[in-house]
Amino acid sequence: MNRKLRVTIWNEYRHEKEDATVRAIYPNGIHAAIGEGLGDQVEIAYATLDDPEHGLTEERLNTTDVLIWWGHKAHHEVQDDIVERVHNRVLRGMGLIVLHSGHFSKVFKKLMGTSCDLKWREADDKERIWVVSPGHPIVEGVGEYIELDAEEMYGEHFDIPAPDELLMVSWFEGGEVFRSGCTFHRGQGKIFYFRPGHETYPTYYNEQVRRVIRNAVMWAAPVEREYPNYGNHKPLEQIQPK
Repeated sequence: MNRKLRVTIWNEYRHEKEDATVRAIYPNGIHAAIGEGLGDQVEIAYATLDDPEHGLTEERLNTTDVLIWWGHKAHHEVQDDIVERVHNRVLRGMGLIVLHSGHFSKVFKKLMGTSCDLKWREADDKERIWVVSPGHPIVEGVGEYIELDAEEMYGEHFDIPAPDELLMVSWFEGGEVFRSGCTFHRGQGKIFYFRPGHETYPTYYNEQVRRVIRNAVMWAAPVEREYPNYGNHKPLEQIQPK
């Protein structure tokens, strides 16, 4: 690929407008903090829930190599036709990185085919995110674990299909564990789910968290090849009469 990767960062952008605590942490929005963490190695565009077509027009998605998704309180407001649009682009090769509460987004649940439900608690738990697949490119440059002093707890059972690869497992000081870094393949698209990032904590300024997201963007980049042909197909060679 002889150009920069084109990354679209999608964020509800509701908490930052409505909650002074969140706005103080992310004055320019969670999406801006995530974008800052990607650096200048990629071409970044932003889209939010209240943009026309949620900012995910056909043109925008067709020129997106990797889509990063953060949502929480307004999953139900995402239009089904836009969900279908994103779903189809993933099947055709667009990478998708789903962050934190995006596990409950319509598009992630559609791609997983399960409820994607889990246990949760907001109690300033310490989180230790252990790397369990140290040879994977998504965790390149990350230590044995990432430690966050305070985060929202997510606990098992996490109702997702068995991941293609389990990269990270979280431990919380309340005793729970969680599959916090998982990869999936759907069609030609690559998907990475990464757990940390509750809106009332400055998680997206953590350099290790940013490193994981940067690595994931590169990993999820589409493979440049023609989309497969499906449906009725003529034989490649002449079939001899029996």
